[in-house]
Amino acid sequence: MKKLLSILLLLTAWQAHAERLLDLVDIQGVRSNQLIGYGLVVGLDGTGDSGSTEFTNQSLVNMLREFGITLSKEPSVDNVAAVSVHAELPAFVRPGQKINVTVSSIGDAKSIRGGALLMTSLKGIDGEVYAIAQGNVLVGGASASGASGSRVTINSTSAGIIPNGAIVERTVASGFNHGPIILNLRERSFSTARTIASTINKVIGPKVASALNGSTVEVRAPQESDQRVTYMAMLEEMQVEPSAPPARVIFNSRTGTVVMGQNIRVLPAAVSHGSLVVTVRESTEVSQPNPFGQGTTTAIDKSDVQIEEQKGRTFIMPDSVSLQEIVTAINSVGATPTDLMSILQALKAAGALRAELIVI
Repeated sequence: MKKLLSILLLLTAWQAHAERLLDLVDIQGVRSNQLIGYGLVVGLDGTGDSGSTEFTNQSLVNMLREFGITLSKEPSVDNVAAVSVHAELPAFVRPGQKINVTVSSIGDAKSIRGGALLMTSLKGIDGEVYAIAQGNVLVGGASASGASGSRVTINSTSAGIIPNGAIVERTVASGFNHGPIILNLRERSFSTARTIASTINKVIGPKVASALNGSTVEVRAPQESDQRVTYMAMLEEMQVEPSAPPARVIFNSRTGTVVMGQNIRVLPAAVSHGSLVVTVRESTEVSQPNPFGQGTTTAIDKSDVQIEEQKGRTFIMPDSVSLQEIVTAINSVGATPTDLMSILQALKAAGALRAELIVI
């Protein structure tokens, strides 16, 4: 324990210009698990599933049967909604603790606002029950409708949450307390993996950490639980300077957003930017017959199509490693985000852009 305390003091005095190790890696064996269930929300003010939603009716019949109530025919109610219930089971959670759940309508319910979720089992991927959910649903949206059928909705009213709405019944075993600690890099990088391993070895001791590949660093650790926790707390606060990110240009085709990283380089190239303007005018002319003719007055549609190429300016893209210089050069021709995508794609095709193009 004294050795661990001395390492803690050394880490406190450690000066670095980078990020915490906690923000760069994930710890193998420390992860959350997804849970899902199917249930009923009751107590709705006529905004539940319609009578034609068969699975809601069948679920209600099955629930009533468990309480010894047998119906002669399927009920048709509008104050019940079938919902999916999902939650995230955090790492190291213990039985008896509570977690948040999200409730979403899977039928044709107009709103589940004001409803209450009946007891619902939440299962993991292995089919085992890990939590039980129940409680009043909190919906952030609101809606209003008129007699004529007009309707106004703010946000979503078909989904909501139940804070602390599920009680954990079973825990998930974790391999954190056994063997070495495995650090998985969130951004794959051989340089960063090497830096993490060398930093740990410099602070704690030689041959404590080793980089297995560009994504994984293995760290020797104490086997006692209390020392292991203290050891991991120190590792999390360790300052590591990651390697520079790869040069990338990100295009968002839906919004027209273009994001360029700092490490982009452009080789000398000439760029001429212009655009075509297509104008289509539709007009209607009236054709009148001769005064003594036998014809009739008719309307004739006339289209006038013009194509004009706007004048563009040619500029030289200098050899640059500065993002500011690249942006200034492209903005000098008045390029829109869409034009910017085309220019950068053309520079990439010409071999003048040293960056990866990613479209999302």
